Amino acid sequence: MDQTPDLLSEMNDRSREVFRRVVEGYLSDGEPVGSRTLTRSLSEQVSAATVRNVMQDLELLGLLRAPHVSAGRVPTERGLRLFVDGLLEAKLGEDDREAIDATMGGAADAAKLLDRVGGALSAITGSASLVLAPKREAPIRHIDFVGLAPDRALTVLVFADGHVENRVFAPPPGATPSSMREAANLLNALIEGRTLSDLKGLMATDVAARRREIDALAADLIQSGLAVWENRGEREERLIVRGRSNLLEADVEGLDRIRALFDDLERKRDIAEFLELVESGEGVRIFIGSENKLFSLGASSVVVSPYTDPDRRIVGAVGVIGPTRLNYGRIVPIVDYTAQLVGRMLSGPQS
Repeated sequence: MDQTPDLLSEMNDRSREVFRRVVEGYLSDGEPVGSRTLTRSLSEQVSAATVRNVMQDLELLGLLRAPHVSAGRVPTERGLRLFVDGLLEAKLGEDDREAIDATMGGAADAAKLLDRVGGALSAITGSASLVLAPKREAPIRHIDFVGLAPDRALTVLVFADGHVENRVFAPPPGATPSSMREAANLLNALIEGRTLSDLKGLMATDVAARRREIDALAADLIQSGLAVWENRGEREERLIVRGRSNLLEADVEGLDRIRALFDDLERKRDIAEFLELVESGEGVRIFIGSENKLFSLGASSVVVSPYTDPDRRIVGAVGVIGPTRLNYGRIVPIVDYTAQLVGRMLSGPQS
């Protein structure tokens, strides 16, 4: 997916137009697009054989595939991703805007509003809707972290009143299943009666306390010239004892204490970063086919957009689930506009 800009820059105008028309034709009627059909719609006059050669090149790039022998081509998941990221033209239609606006009328009670939004998105788009309620700031009873992919994880929050909320986030680089379990175990030992914000504050206080204790213990060693800081204040900071003979003069118990504090500091920093990432959640994205890690929907796409509170923090999301041949140019602005309105409605009195 990161290769999208490179692939687009490698394609000449003809290849780009052939690719775009194949994708648009497939999204329109779900059928493979053949070379003869394309020759009638391309901006330049070329033969069907020339178009077939271009389509074969696009197939070698992994952007198109032939579902049947001697058939036309349809986009692959990679091709749809390239189209969505680089060639999609999205614009909200006036009829869609009016239909969404009409949904927002009436009382702004969160539960009723989100129920109406879900129904409206399904009706307007002809697809299943996805509505995530606002994130709660309430006492938590239990927390778990579950790895989904190297760059994606799920946190499961069980609140004191029995409500369960799932949030997807990008874990810190290097996070492992064991580090996630360790973070969850430590948090669960502290969690009773506390909110997510309370836990963040507690971790920040602990990190600051460990930092002060390390500084105090290391001060004498550094002043006497027995040790020196490396990368002080950075994540990879270390306290280095100068020369093996200096170990005889150094306070060995103090060094052991500093080493233990560094271990604890690193663990608390990781947990604090976990909580920060969990609270911020994830912005809206388009998940195509097998990119859907939370659903067993290999042939489906999910278009999700977040809504925010007055402080611009992501508190929930709305979206649409449908086939991979969704009309992205129409669905994306519908979901985005709906999320903006929901955020405004739930943020307070209307102006």
